[in-house]
Amino acid sequence: MRRPADALVLLLAGGVGSRLNQLVETRAKPAVTFGGIYRIIDFSLSNVMNSGLTRVGVLTQYKPLSLMGHIGTGEPWDFSGRSRGVKILPPRTGMKDSDWYQGTADAVRRNVDFIESNPTDEVLVLSGDHIYNMDFAAMIEYHRFKKADITVGMMVVPESQIHQFGAGIVNEDNRIVDWEEKPQVPRTNLASMGIYVFDRKYLLKTLAREKNEIDFGMHILPWAIENDNVFAYPFYGYWRDVGTIQAYWEANMDLLRPESGISPERWQIFTNVETEGRRADRPATRFLEHADVRNSLISAGCIINGTVINSVLSPGVIIEEGAVVRDSILFRDCVVKNNAQLDLVISDKLTRFCAGCAVGVGEHHDIANRLYPKHLYTGITLIGEFARIPENMRIGRNCIVSCNATKKMFTVPMLQDGESI
Repeated sequence: MRRPADALVLLLAGGVGSRLNQLVETRAKPAVTFGGIYRIIDFSLSNVMNSGLTRVGVLTQYKPLSLMGHIGTGEPWDFSGRSRGVKILPPRTGMKDSDWYQGTADAVRRNVDFIESNPTDEVLVLSGDHIYNMDFAAMIEYHRFKKADITVGMMVVPESQIHQFGAGIVNEDNRIVDWEEKPQVPRTNLASMGIYVFDRKYLLKTLAREKNEIDFGMHILPWAIENDNVFAYPFYGYWRDVGTIQAYWEANMDLLRPESGISPERWQIFTNVETEGRRADRPATRFLEHADVRNSLISAGCIINGTVINSVLSPGVIIEEGAVVRDSILFRDCVVKNNAQLDLVISDKLTRFCAGCAVGVGEHHDIANRLYPKHLYTGITLIGEFARIPENMRIGRNCIVSCNATKKMFTVPMLQDGESI
């Protein structure tokens, strides 16, 4: 009897994720910190582990070093051993931009040798940049029961959001009979999660057919739906694509709402605690005399002597007396000095907010960032890693401060709403 563990997993983790702006300046999107101690890719890797799957290939490309260091040998997810393993598949690129992966199908096609060297009946293809909890073993069994060539993980989304996804029209047997890629006038609310189970022989035959078919959603699926057996696998739990600043902030805030359905601890999400600033050695968090913490997630090694409200703090963050952090996400080892004020801020690691500064000032949440109006438009201000915010500096809404920003770069006392440094 075949076991789900016999399936091969291809985890796509090479996308640029440019809409996350400064957060992907030095790392791939799946390597971005999430929920204090995790990386985004931890959710996909843990789902694979918890589903009993043991052979994983991680396709990297854009700024992969941080991601590769985080995954390491795969030991935190129990992928090290004689019969199990995770293999980093490095970028198959040349010197030209055109040599980069052109789409999801193109990325898999360029690593077809990995599929051929790992004989199996099914290949599970998934992305490394979503926050969710899913049993892939059940999806593989469903795929086998349907005798499908391709099975697509799908879920109902609000009609107002369907234009962001591939959308499937299904019959009463959940067979997909038509497909729309990011429809402006949708005929369905059933969206693709970017999770596919392929019959291995069918996948190899499909990838060999036409090299101009570079994307699963745009090219492979429409052809397969017309000619072969493609089924939808319904999913009903929490799932979120955190590919935008707004979605990333909302997913982190969901951690603070018990009714949201997200629970990394209950889902048994694992991470590599040995990377990113020796997190395994962090002492317990200290709450000092003036600490006031409300509805927040505080990681190990923090020192809190100010006010933290509705925020997510990674390990080693310091909040000094008189400082106030509200509705914000701070990566590891940020320091918020005395009387500094942060409101609706996402800050990358090792940023220093000097005494008396105020970041996220004003009520004009609707003035979008002038350089990146589609990235920041709801009032969130974004601070890059290693930035230094000077004493008494005031920064408005929807602003961007670049990585490694120094005091000399702040030439005016107030950075107006929507501006960047």
